[in-house]
Amino acid sequence: MNELLAALATGFTAFTATNLDDIVILLLFFSQVNAAFRRRHIVAGQYLGFGALVLASLPGFFGSMLFPRPWIGLLGLVPIAIGMSRMLGQVEEQMESKETAQPSEQPWFDSVLSPQSYSVAAITFANGGDNVGIYVPLFANCTWESLAAILSVFFSLVGVWCYSAFQLTRLPAVAETLTRYGNQLVPFVLIGLGILILVDSHTLENRGLATLTLAISGLILLMLLRNDGRTSVIKSEQKEVS
Repeated sequence: MNELLAALATGFTAFTATNLDDIVILLLFFSQVNAAFRRRHIVAGQYLGFGALVLASLPGFFGSMLFPRPWIGLLGLVPIAIGMSRMLGQVEEQMESKETAQPSEQPWFDSVLSPQSYSVAAITFANGGDNVGIYVPLFANCTWESLAAILSVFFSLVGVWCYSAFQLTRLPAVAETLTRYGNQLVPFVLIGLGILILVDSHTLENRGLATLTLAISGLILLMLLRNDGRTSVIKSEQKEVS
């Protein structure tokens, strides 16, 4: 009984310590909710991303690590790419096209498979370098019983985190601020988050990984600029036709 209580307390402490920053990200997500980006997409993506973090950490329970932390830090490119895309307005355009193509009501299971959920999951996973670094040694010291208790606490608190962030966005002061500045703030937060992940994971200290990071970042930027240019041309042609 004492071991179970200790495992529950450990799970609560570990989750809280490694996911305080997720509240800010969730606040921004919930402030972006519209007809195409629903609350269920955020919750599903959060669970998918956190589940992937747990899976990446489980090798610690079996006595080995899946990836070195500097390589995990390359996932910081994911929020950077999404942030640059939002800054160029591509995400908003895709949301508008999907809003007209998709019905307003979808089964909950469909939301798990949606691109919106995958975007949230990718950012959640990319922001989990610290989670993996803490969960791997934590799981390595667990028994099957204590591991089950810790994981039950983890996945319960994911729901609590989502609910808390959603309720915070309903506060007048918070809602007004996020509504006014949220769209402009999100790209910079995502790009800053990606840079923080790269730095915190010591990815840029490795010359090879630093070179790879710069190359991928440049390629992503070129692709986004190229797509943005194509979109501008298509819009101008449509205006001329109309």
